[in-house]
Amino acid sequence: MPDTPDIADRHDAVCVIGAGGSGLAAIKNLREQGFAVDCYERETSVGGAWNWRHDRSPVYASTHLISSRPLTEFPDFPMPDDWPDYPHHSKLLSYLERYAQHFGLGDSIWFGTEVVAVTPVGDGRWDVTTRSTGGGAERIQRYAAVVVANGHNWSPKPLPVDTSKYRGQVIHASAYKDPAQLRGRKVLVVGGGNTGCDIAVEAAQQASTVWHSTRRGYWYAPKYVFGRPADQVNDKMLQLRLPLWLRQWIYHRALRLTVGDITRYGLPEPDHRPYESHPVVNSQLVYYLGHGRITPVPDVTRLEGSTVELADGRRVEPDLVITATGYLPRFEFLAPELLDIDDDGKPDLHLHAFARKHPTLAVIGLVQPDAGLFPLAHWQSVAVARWLRLRATDPVRAAAVQQRESTRPLRSWTRLRVVPSSRHWFEVSHTSYLRTLEDLLKQLEPA
Repeated sequence: MPDTPDIADRHDAVCVIGAGGSGLAAIKNLREQGFAVDCYERETSVGGAWNWRHDRSPVYASTHLISSRPLTEFPDFPMPDDWPDYPHHSKLLSYLERYAQHFGLGDSIWFGTEVVAVTPVGDGRWDVTTRSTGGGAERIQRYAAVVVANGHNWSPKPLPVDTSKYRGQVIHASAYKDPAQLRGRKVLVVGGGNTGCDIAVEAAQQASTVWHSTRRGYWYAPKYVFGRPADQVNDKMLQLRLPLWLRQWIYHRALRLTVGDITRYGLPEPDHRPYESHPVVNSQLVYYLGHGRITPVPDVTRLEGSTVELADGRRVEPDLVITATGYLPRFEFLAPELLDIDDDGKPDLHLHAFARKHPTLAVIGLVQPDAGLFPLAHWQSVAVARWLRLRATDPVRAAAVQQRESTRPLRSWTRLRVVPSSRHWFEVSHTSYLRTLEDLLKQLEPA
């Protein structure tokens, strides 16, 4: 048998996995609470999903924010005032690079290093096995806590239809990078989320023929409402604590005035109310539908030969199928029971962040808000850092906080009335979620 490798004890240090936006926030806020931090990043630079150079990045050439700048920036590191409402992905990457530089986070990051396994060893401590992405021996180091920030938009959700007998090209949206891939082709885009709509719009400008397949109707919101970014209007209604039924009525009326009746364009009527699915923000989809450049079609049921069969019996013959079917969370370095992951792959975490059975294990950024992610990731990581500090300095009080939090009702921090799909596993209203974190942070304040 090979020798057991030595285990380096990092004592009270915390391991962070991933140096995207959520991981950077975790490093910063853990260090502000006095923790030593080792962050392992499999790529050679920061940025996570927003770094188009990374193998797992889903961004393509024209990717822009769909949440506006003020509702996306970190609360302690604003984006420049002269940036547009919806910055390009290259600006987001530069923003994260400047964030890491400003707070001096690079000293805590081990680039080109992937985490192979995270194993509990008792008393809340963890053995973390790592290796260089270039090869070489594995190393095991022991940590007081582990914070996972590996993102949830990098492992493609497969199309639930066999594609092995189809002669055309099939790619997931994660492999789409440039409009040149669409030029002059007959393209079928499968998926009605934001990525599917964006790619359908790009195909309308480049391809010879475009079909857009969706399995249900959606509420398509323009990026601007009443002259303001749509998420800022929604944020104002949430701040005023308008009841859900009233916000739904206002949303519906606003879309009727701006977008109109979407069934006129051949789109199915939504089978759910506003705010019961993740917002689809696109000002151009209806434009190209109205100009006949995009043909809406129902769900795909079969691919064989050169033909794609649709749910209504129609057949189309694209030479390129792009499946914008979304992503599933993956934690291949953790045993599923550590995050209470069910058979579908969904973790069960308190506030979508805290492992229920392991108080020194947390996940940052595993939320799908109706605004930008970075503010939520910031306050999540502040809460995790303060929780770990309280647990280390006052375990009796920490146990009392844990007991109170275990009884917090789900409806106070997550959306329960949503379309039943993996896309909505982590759906939250950003204001309700932030209020919940604010309440938790008050409990975690030093005595």
